[in-house]
Amino acid sequence: MAAGIPYRLVEHEETRTSDDSARARGEELRVGGKALVVKADDRFCLAVLSADRKLDSRALADVLGARKLRFATPEELLNLTGLVPGSVPPFGWPILPFDLVVDRSVLRNERIAFNAGSLRTSIVMGTNEYVKVCGGKFEDFSKETGGS
Repeated sequence: MAAGIPYRLVEHEETRTSDDSARARGEELRVGGKALVVKADDRFCLAVLSADRKLDSRALADVLGARKLRFATPEELLNLTGLVPGSVPPFGWPILPFDLVVDRSVLRNERIAFNAGSLRTSIVMGTNEYVKVCGGKFEDFSKETGGS
């Protein structure tokens, strides 16, 4: 337990995709929290959505009040956080230097699972506990995968 929040630590082989991470954790894909660092106009932000969903870039730009939106490059991510793609945990300030916005798709699951700063280490915790500690705002900016 950290900060009074129960969680499960999972050590596993290196994973680079949400599908691989879900298999390694023994969890359904939808339980995964996909953490994406994006550049919205001139600032970087962290967007988190359920791993079985696809980012709706237009909706996220609207949520962030941005005209332009793009993913951070691997070099930008490394410079800003010291992390590589796939290892970003779903937390903004004070853990990572970003404002955090969380898609409401995360709320439909009892748990959230995420890589914890490493491609070989994951944390699984209750969604209610995540909501208590994440410090983000909750919006709608995802869509179903498969062309929806």
